[in-house]
Amino acid sequence: MIDNLEAMQEQPGQNKIVQINEAALEQRIDAKIREGIETTLNTLLDEQADRIAGAGRYERSENRRDTRAGHYERKLHTRGGEVTLRVPKLRTLAFETGIIERYKRRESSVEEALIEMYYAGVSVRRVEEITEALWGTRVSPQTVSELNQKLGVRLEEWRNRPLSGEHPYVYLDGIYLRRNWAGEVRNISMLVAFGVNLEGFREVLGVMEGGREDEASWLAFLRHLKARGLSGVKYIVSDKCLGLVESLGQVFPEASWQRCAVHFYRNVFAKAPKEKIRAVADMLKAIHAQESIETAREKAAQVVAKMQELKLREAAKVVAEGIEETFAYYRFPREHWRKVRTNNPMERVMKEIRRRTNVVGAFPDGNAALLLVCARLRHITTSEWGTRKYLDVGGLEQHLAAAG
Repeated sequence: MIDNLEAMQEQPGQNKIVQINEAALEQRIDAKIREGIETTLNTLLDEQADRIAGAGRYERSENRRDTRAGHYERKLHTRGGEVTLRVPKLRTLAFETGIIERYKRRESSVEEALIEMYYAGVSVRRVEEITEALWGTRVSPQTVSELNQKLGVRLEEWRNRPLSGEHPYVYLDGIYLRRNWAGEVRNISMLVAFGVNLEGFREVLGVMEGGREDEASWLAFLRHLKARGLSGVKYIVSDKCLGLVESLGQVFPEASWQRCAVHFYRNVFAKAPKEKIRAVADMLKAIHAQESIETAREKAAQVVAKMQELKLREAAKVVAEGIEETFAYYRFPREHWRKVRTNNPMERVMKEIRRRTNVVGAFPDGNAALLLVCARLRHITTSEWGTRKYLDVGGLEQHLAAAG
């Protein structure tokens, strides 16, 4: 503190006044805050490593499960400034810490924000101010440009990463975005796939620009997923998109296909008068409330007959021709039915993508749209969506074997 006091000035008839160099004092305080944060975080990391290893460094203990193998350094941006973490490494066990996970979530969020601002036409100077508010560190114009170039490479690597393990449940959907094309604004589609792995967690499996949601686009996307290692697929749920069902038969012929029940309801509603939609919805829900596929088929026949009595012949025709496509979930465990009968879990994420891409409006090209969608999906995987167990799939194989 004495270092930050300037010489006392004494003038006639006045008391002694102490003047403080405020800039130097703030700098000294900031350094102490960063030092305190860095020391605290590194202490927590060491303690966590000791708990995982079952003993402290150099400690002899019968409870020891592993030993230290050095450390690596990692920068972490905090409100107090940038600190250096000394992340411990263990010889055999994986070292995982909530500190690093929070860093990853924050990092991916900032990456997405930079891309979003870039394509929304935000000035580089404004990006500097925004990143300081988001990240706690002011990002220079040169850094912004370099980051946007690097992010494209990193997100493309993530999009094409190998897929490990099996994914018995797969969800497919597409979303239309706008892009500039020779002075005109045209639609492009982004095809997206989610999966549930054998541990019961959801994963983003892939995303690809489709041009249109046609058979060629879906076939290319499904082959892309399979080439990256997608395997063990037992069940696929989607809307009845043009060419999708045919493509599934070529790439994943052993998988059962489930037509999303909610999308099917909308197809039926389109053939019914507005004042009859509530009654039609209740009848359709009664079909999927049945306890077995046999009773669901019986109920569906009753609903078709009832609709014909009500002069809803077009709606009745849609139900009669398509209801069987919504019954694939009956082959699978009862406790899974609610979460695999529709594409609703996926649609909520697609709405979030739509909300973020609406900020941009029309993209300059398909790659720009793909980049932002990848950034949003990558960020979602680090949130509770991807870290919370979604289904218990432990007995799925036994159930399918018993069902024949």
